[in-house]
Amino acid sequence: MASLAPGPDRGGDGTGLVIKLADVASASLATAGGKAINLGRLATAGFPVPPGFCLTTAAYREATPKDVDAIAARLDGAAGTDTKTGYDGGRGLPDEDRNQLAAQASGAMAAAPVPPGVETAIRDAYAAMGGGPVAVRSSATAEDLPFASFAGQQDSFMDVAGADAVVQAVRRCWASLWTDRAVAYRAANGISQREVGLAVVVQRMVDAAAAGVLFTANPVTGTRTETVIDAGHGPGQPVVSGAVNPDHFRVETASGRVLQAPQVRASGLTDAELRELASLGDAAQRLLGAPQDVEWVIDAGGTAWLTQSRPITTLYPLPEEAPAGAGPAADGQARAYLCATLLQGLTRPITPMGLSVLGIMRNTKGPWKYASPGLRLYVDLTPAIRNAYGRRWLLRVLPLADGRSAAVVPALLDDPRFSVVRSAPGRRSRKHRRGGTPASAAKANANAGISSVWTVVALFPAMARAVLRPEAELRRARRYQDQLDTLLQLPGPATAAQRLQHAEGVLSSTVDGIIQSSLPAPSAGYVMLAAARRLLRGIAKPRELEAVLRGLPHNVTTEMDLELWRVAADIGKDPEARKALMEQRPDQLARRYRAGTLPGIAQESLRGFLARYGHRAVAEIDLGMPRWAEEPDHLLGIISNYLRVEDPEQAPDRQFARAAQHADDRVQELVGRAAARSRLRGRLVALCLRRVRQLSGLRELPKFYIVLVLAEMHRQLDAIGDELAKTGSIAHPGDVFFLDFGELRVALRGADVRKLVAERRRMYDVELRRRHVPRLLLSDGTDVEAAMMAASAAQPGPAAADRLTGTPASAGTATGKVRVVLDPVGAHIEPGEILVAPSTDPGWTPLFMTAGALVMEMGGVISHGAVVAREYGIPAVVGVADATERLRDGQSVTVDGAAGTVAW
Repeated sequence: MASLAPGPDRGGDGTGLVIKLADVASASLATAGGKAINLGRLATAGFPVPPGFCLTTAAYREATPKDVDAIAARLDGAAGTDTKTGYDGGRGLPDEDRNQLAAQASGAMAAAPVPPGVETAIRDAYAAMGGGPVAVRSSATAEDLPFASFAGQQDSFMDVAGADAVVQAVRRCWASLWTDRAVAYRAANGISQREVGLAVVVQRMVDAAAAGVLFTANPVTGTRTETVIDAGHGPGQPVVSGAVNPDHFRVETASGRVLQAPQVRASGLTDAELRELASLGDAAQRLLGAPQDVEWVIDAGGTAWLTQSRPITTLYPLPEEAPAGAGPAADGQARAYLCATLLQGLTRPITPMGLSVLGIMRNTKGPWKYASPGLRLYVDLTPAIRNAYGRRWLLRVLPLADGRSAAVVPALLDDPRFSVVRSAPGRRSRKHRRGGTPASAAKANANAGISSVWTVVALFPAMARAVLRPEAELRRARRYQDQLDTLLQLPGPATAAQRLQHAEGVLSSTVDGIIQSSLPAPSAGYVMLAAARRLLRGIAKPRELEAVLRGLPHNVTTEMDLELWRVAADIGKDPEARKALMEQRPDQLARRYRAGTLPGIAQESLRGFLARYGHRAVAEIDLGMPRWAEEPDHLLGIISNYLRVEDPEQAPDRQFARAAQHADDRVQELVGRAAARSRLRGRLVALCLRRVRQLSGLRELPKFYIVLVLAEMHRQLDAIGDELAKTGSIAHPGDVFFLDFGELRVALRGADVRKLVAERRRMYDVELRRRHVPRLLLSDGTDVEAAMMAASAAQPGPAAADRLTGTPASAGTATGKVRVVLDPVGAHIEPGEILVAPSTDPGWTPLFMTAGALVMEMGGVISHGAVVAREYGIPAVVGVADATERLRDGQSVTVDGAAGTVAW
């Protein structure tokens, strides 16, 4: 945070209390606040900004009672910061307590007298303007920032006339810094209550013929090439406050072409005025360096004025570095990106170190290129979309991975920007020679993919071995963990540099071994499933084979979940341990576990579980996430949930056994139906399905091993973080996960990287709060699904009021009460409740054991949550848009996993 000392007087009254608006551009944020500085920059650059002055934060500081400072300190003191990770914990104060403190501060501020010197400065500056009606607007130092706009958090007052009224409006602006909404907003954004200050902008009122708001990027779809304008007749305050239904326009920024307009324009705006506003907004965006939310007024003479401009902070970041008004990518072509981390079950951002490691893991010479906007991994689909074969492949494969993504891809196929490119025979353009077309990219991809093909081919003998001798292959796959444990060891004592070298090198030295040891068996299992499906063509429907995958043996994730259930069962037999787990919060229990003070059976059972599975975590493919061995809060919450299971038939081990029995019964049924056609077919189907049951459960083993490697890397980096925090290169040990390996080497040489880490933590914190992540993103910022939904909403048509639809993922029906879970850590699921989540990964699966059904916003039939739901035998519907918002806790719903519906 910048210093709060007022800057030098610039064109003001000589006291440092007042600065002319035209001179505010050079003031500091701590002196004038974000709103005033933006207006000052616009005025200095020659934009039409109504004249006025800024009353600086020095005036606010002079007027602030000591009581307010004490309250701010209490609010910040309740925040606290984790000394290991540095994550701001300041959102923990109960709403009621925070609101009460805010009311005390607001009341004290409103009752405090305006200091005589400040009042004189206000009156003199107002008189110098010539008096008359003015707008009095709050301009906070924590406002209009790149990560948080604070729109509407502080008050502004229009048509204020007379010096007395202006002084009182200033006092009310000061008090509005402490409304409960403003205090809560700062807490949510990790901004200190003690460091915030308030300046006040006083501007001449414009006699408005029309007024409103414009966005230099479409705030709904994210498209950076459109200007969206809301307009009303007369003053703009009703439009800004939402008190009226404004005229709504969309304008293509570059051309000024009106893309959308109401049939009747109550605002009276003409196309020429719309073009002028779009041009002004675009120019403001270029000056201020980011898409802008601009308030404007057109006076009776037709002159357009800009009265406010702040950054639009809700837009999803662009996929690659581009100017604020970016359209095509740097090569001149529009590009389309698919969010790969959503397909992995992750909605949260990935730490910078986690992204760096994922980059090391992927084949950089392979056919796919990646970007990481919003700290999430996106794969560039453009070459595939612009290639005829690639289109067919996407349409075949994508529905299996994510139904919602598959539903929006056809819109791109019809977009002329993504049309198939065919090169003329015997001719190669300059673009071809640069590798800028799908044809040349396909050739390069083919060459780069040779090594990948040979890697797959090398697995064929092992796959054949798995089919012929499955038990031997199972033992071989499991034995690799002993070899892996040896490879992961770093003899001690080790220096920080040696730890870094070990962490950086261990992944590349183990990946091939993990693939060769653990991938052939499950691959063979799914090949046999495909063979069985072909043999049963005309005998059984494809979805009938889903039941064969229920209750699979040898699944390390299922074994983990069942082991956790056994831990809960053991704890439940001990009254003292049961009482502690039922009555105390997971974070309290975790502290007791680390201190070794849990009841004996609980302490020992959890220690034994963590000895085998402590390397796992929620969002475990992110190297920066703490492992369960470090933070067992999530597991202790799950155990508490399990202890609430009272019906023996709802016990997870019994449910899993029923799923396995159901699968065996289905196998016998399918074999019998095949044998009715021919004895040979029956035998072949029996062999195939037997191998499916024996081998497919190992599909989780490759990831299990990779996460073991990531956990060792995490452990080494943790130790490096402890050392760097002691030397002052970083502020907290957990800061190492906000650097990459190269930056860590620099830090080990003594460089101070705290500023770099702080910037990345800020970005990470912003992305943690993001509720919606575009699954398909264009290079101009367009969220393709949001654009489709907006277009669909504009079309008349009935909407189902009593159901949601998605992709059928696991057959069966279940009726129960909804439990919406956005983060599994600390989640509470009563037996039989319907788990509604954005997405899931293995860290969520213990919750499945007591859930009656699963509903996910993301995913397709082969996504992790869908597969595990089928294995556990619970109904599941995935790809349900906005499920976590449209369904509410306690609501009774029926999930039909075969029809893909959630009804109430």
